[in-house]
Amino acid sequence: MEKMAIESITLYKLIVLYMLDRVDFPLSNATITGFILESGYTDFATIQQVIGIIQDDGLIDVESNRSNTSYTLTECGAEMLQYFGNKISDDIKNEINSYLKKNKYELKQAANVISEYYKNTSGEYSVHCCITENNVTLIDLTLSVPDEKLADDMCGKWKDKSQDIYDFVIKSLM
Repeated sequence: MEKMAIESITLYKLIVLYMLDRVDFPLSNATITGFILESGYTDFATIQQVIGIIQDDGLIDVESNRSNTSYTLTECGAEMLQYFGNKISDDIKNEINSYLKKNKYELKQAANVISEYYKNTSGEYSVHCCITENNVTLIDLTLSVPDEKLADDMCGKWKDKSQDIYDFVIKSLM
């Protein structure tokens, strides 16, 4: 690999690490990829390769569920950023900080609303839906449904309906 390509890959790694360092919640693959693509730094395949490399190197932790893959910075990743973070220009840092500040509520909300489903021992599907805030579980709901399509539909609607459902449960129990 030529020197310019190696330097570019290193910069992309540092951008991902810097993004994760600037928030106190996991960032989704879609968020990181979207920012890098919108900013015109590289293409989709390259950023996915970079994320895979830094994951394999233990610089980020990955959490996956049915509809989302999210990342957090490891201690090793934070150390790497501390040593090499000066290779990220102030312009890029400012662009990242601005993006995260502008979209913080939506990004945090996406990280805190989780839904997934799995086939249970009775042959039906369990739909698991959860809302967390500041590492505290606000609601953790598991429902059994007869088929996979219904389970998938419910997971797809959870993100949009979760706040209404949470409010309904709280009001109903008061």
